[in-house]
Amino acid sequence: MKTTSAFLFTLLVSIQVFAQHSLEKLWLSDSTLNHPESALLDTKAKVLYVSNIGPFDSQGKGSVSKVGLDGKMIKNDWVTGLTATKGLGQYKDKLYAAENSSVAIIDISSGKILNRVAIDGSQMLNDVTVDPKGIVYVSDSKTGKVHKIADGKASVYLENLTDINGLLAVGSDLYILAGTTFHKSDANKKLTVIAEGLEGGLDGIEMVAPNEFLVTGWEGTIYFVKSDGSKQSLLDTRGQKINAADLGYDSKTKTLYVPQMMSNSICAYKLK
Repeated sequence: MKTTSAFLFTLLVSIQVFAQHSLEKLWLSDSTLNHPESALLDTKAKVLYVSNIGPFDSQGKGSVSKVGLDGKMIKNDWVTGLTATKGLGQYKDKLYAAENSSVAIIDISSGKILNRVAIDGSQMLNDVTVDPKGIVYVSDSKTGKVHKIADGKASVYLENLTDINGLLAVGSDLYILAGTTFHKSDANKKLTVIAEGLEGGLDGIEMVAPNEFLVTGWEGTIYFVKSDGSKQSLLDTRGQKINAADLGYDSKTKTLYVPQMMSNSICAYKLK
């Protein structure tokens, strides 16, 4: 019996070790970006769209860059004339970019701004996600709200969320990062907590498998989170003052593309 118990204990430990994930650094881009906040993978075009906040508190100095999947710059000033550009979302041939108080709609084929949807009462729009029907959601970190854009019109979708940032639409669910907590809002706007105690100024979310996620904190943290609330720290570069802002993710190659805001670069990692 003792031998059996010891064997089972060893097996359990082995399974737990095997279930752990890690990151392998693949490349680091040059530092020609301008406070990059969000990286969005266009799987069809095989490029990254990278939002640049630009000089802080400067009107019209934000932009979106095109970066290759090898980290090489394709066009740094692809879209210009934006303000404090942060979250990015894509639906078909349109790119949606969060500014401080509006969401810019960009034609991907030309890189031109087609229109802007003003968000009344907004103060610091941050992350953007688009659901399968083309409905756009954008968070406002200062007012604690999630706004919804449908048929070109904006409305409040959720409110009273502290330090809200990252959003991810999956089917009829909306995943939300607020403070140190990872939430899910269902189609009826019912909020449930997925995980708590996530540090680093939560920023970006990507689903890597059903009910499994990568979560970044802009101060320099990356977590692997499961649906049962368990979490594993994959990276913590806060001590080196290296950021990990709103990531992009390639599910086919298991590659993370992580903006390093203050060093003006993108770092790619492989999830293992």
